[in-house]
Amino acid sequence: MIKLPTLPLPNFPISQLPFSALPISAPKPALPAELLKKVSVKAMQQAGKIPFPVQRKVMLNLMEQAFAEPLEDGDFEFLEGKWLKVEISDLQLRWFFSYSEEDGLIASPDEIEDAGIRGNLKEFVLLATRSEDPDSLFFQRRLMIEGDTEVGLEVKNLMDSVDQDSLPPMIKLILNKGAPLLSKLL
Repeated sequence: MIKLPTLPLPNFPISQLPFSALPISAPKPALPAELLKKVSVKAMQQAGKIPFPVQRKVMLNLMEQAFAEPLEDGDFEFLEGKWLKVEISDLQLRWFFSYSEEDGLIASPDEIEDAGIRGNLKEFVLLATRSEDPDSLFFQRRLMIEGDTEVGLEVKNLMDSVDQDSLPPMIKLILNKGAPLLSKLL
């Protein structure tokens, strides 16, 4: 075994050390839940980079399934010749929807809206799952109706009137299993 020489340490009190040499406190590492929340929001924000034709196909398919009964009953006729903007602010996503008797629901990436509903994803999830009273979400301005309020209220009432039991199994699964997880992450 080789013995290394020891060097003498200077003999002065710690109080004479420069202030920056003293550790104040180490930064605390982020908790796993905080990291997951940041990563999941970043990942969801990438949805806006999905080409609009793919977004349109997915959105219209989900909406046609979720609103099958109101579509059959003609409850979307109030949107004929009008455009509704739906904006998920925290994800920077927006879609424009209209209705025509020939084509049914129509989605577009950019139109001049007659009315709009805007809010963060969490509020739309709460609205869809009925985890919170829809009127509360609007009165507390967590979801906002802009433009032609009559059109906006028609849409709000239409969303509120959907019978959760009549939803297709896949949408029920998404709402029942995915929504609680999203609510915790957001």
